Amino acid sequence: MYVISVQGNLGLVILIGLNSHLHTPMYFFLFNLSFIDLCYSFVFSPKMLINFISNKNFISFRMCMTQLYFCFFGVSECYVLTSMAYDCYVAICNPFLYNMAMSPKVFSTLIFGSYLMLFSTAMAHTGCMPRLTFCDTNTINHYVCGILSLLQVSCTGTYVRELVLFIVGGINITVHSLTIFISYGFILCSILHINSTKVRSKAFSTCSPHIMPVSLFFGSSAFVYLQPSSAESMNVEKTYFLYQCSSHGEPLNLQLEEQRC
Repeated sequence: MYVISVQGNLGLVILIGLNSHLHTPMYFFLFNLSFIDLCYSFVFSPKMLINFISNKNFISFRMCMTQLYFCFFGVSECYVLTSMAYDCYVAICNPFLYNMAMSPKVFSTLIFGSYLMLFSTAMAHTGCMPRLTFCDTNTINHYVCGILSLLQVSCTGTYVRELVLFIVGGINITVHSLTIFISYGFILCSILHINSTKVRSKAFSTCSPHIMPVSLFFGSSAFVYLQPSSAESMNVEKTYFLYQCSSHGEPLNLQLEEQRC
């Protein structure tokens, strides 16, 4: 699964980068979406695969924080998916204004904003983690250093951090989901007013490949992250990262190499 994911995303990045005919806003967003997924696959999969064949599932605190930081590539993916929905809306609802509404300056600004939100969100959440203490246990109920799994094993009070995570995550998911659904609501209304069956079918086929990943991404993200940190939520998050990963019938857990009191 990891090799297929890397090959697919890397192939799209290379194909779009080398083919000048694909240098359009739609493929520009697809290029960045594939690049983000490619980077995201390097965050936890290599370490997880090593743990599958290793009897000692240790990770240093520095590596754990690095892994946590780049886990926030998902935030950037939210913004890219929303930008793609806006691109579809302009292309179908205002085709004569498309070149002006989606000029190189506009879509470059949208992509820059998505990466800016990625690094600012990651810095804000990761910057709070070194202040936590892990004295009672250093075993993380996960195979990746996620924010929920680290909050669960901390000896420090985490209510405020959990509340901030819930609010920020809720705002991100709600705002992006509403923006996407409103965009596709206008798109659907425009498509239904098209008299030509052939044109209407082509418009539906253009939008449908985007609706499916958006629904899966935001639906699963809301199911996993909009709940308090607990043992049950950790198991749900494990399933979110990979359907089922086990060693000798038991879930793989990471252990911090040093305790931080």
